[in-house]
Amino acid sequence: MTLPASWTNAIRQPEFHFADRARARQGVLTKPPGSLGRLEELAIALSAQLATETPSVDRVHISVFAGDHGVCSEGISAFPQSVTAQMIANFARGGAAISVLAQQLGASLEVVNLGTIGDVPEDLPGVVDERLAPETGNLATEPAMNTDQVTAALNAGDRAAARAAEAGAQLFIGGDMGIGNTTSAAALACALLNRPPEQLAGPGTGLNDQGVSHKAKVIARALARQGDNHAPLALLRSLGGFEIAALAGAFLGAAARGIPVLVDGYIVSVAALIGVRQQPALRQWLHFSHRSAEPGHRLVVDALNAQPLLDLGMRLGEGSGAAVAVPLLRAACALHNQMASFAGAGVSGKTGEAV
Repeated sequence: MTLPASWTNAIRQPEFHFADRARARQGVLTKPPGSLGRLEELAIALSAQLATETPSVDRVHISVFAGDHGVCSEGISAFPQSVTAQMIANFARGGAAISVLAQQLGASLEVVNLGTIGDVPEDLPGVVDERLAPETGNLATEPAMNTDQVTAALNAGDRAAARAAEAGAQLFIGGDMGIGNTTSAAALACALLNRPPEQLAGPGTGLNDQGVSHKAKVIARALARQGDNHAPLALLRSLGGFEIAALAGAFLGAAARGIPVLVDGYIVSVAALIGVRQQPALRQWLHFSHRSAEPGHRLVVDALNAQPLLDLGMRLGEGSGAAVAVPLLRAACALHNQMASFAGAGVSGKTGEAV
């Protein structure tokens, strides 16, 4: 099995001449320059990414990647692993937060099942079967995945990006579901940022201080086993979850196909960091939706030189924080496309003359 082309080959750049045109347009709209702040920056970036003078993110594709984690045997989660499979069914039946938000946005939603301990009902609507194994290995004692599994997970993510492109998506959101995945994400972040587990381990599904301390010790064991090989593929194989690898593959696949990515919270941001370490050009395709309540998220977004749009105390995952931020991107596009220019509106500019 081969790695996706976007993992090994240089990915495309946004078309920056459209950013230049968008910046010029922002300069003649009926407002003081820069007065719409980051909404202006969003519109300019989306113009380059979508290669258009009139950016729009009406067509949003959401892929939630789900998988179970063998490290749960170490007692690092407040919830049982059976929840992962149960939540896949909940997504498909419309009862999860991301299901509600996707409907509100008019977004397409799919769930990619990469492997769960619990049984998932057959033929659930919107569920893509990409099962690799019931769960990853226990990263505290053994590699989380073998080479074939990590490659297959990356390819599963790339196929999700291909489906988004085929549907004409103008924005890609990746979500996560997997009991134990904050442990995997924190271990990856520790290795990527050369930080101790105490700085990146958080409560996840609701651990108390004692539980977080135990999680940090489990991560320390995993890092000691991992050693000094911090190449992105090696880290995913050793410490990653099926869904984290698939997210990284999806983000690179979306960028390679010219689709901007709106990044969710902690787990998804770690996947984005993995992708950027593999392909630095990926960073130019990423927007960051919200600052997670998970304490390690700040260090991850700092490493990505990112400023999330929202800070609502969210830490649900599923892509929910990204979905909440979509209206901001839509507002940025509407303002950019529909506001009048000074000349068109007959409004005087800074000099007191109509411009």
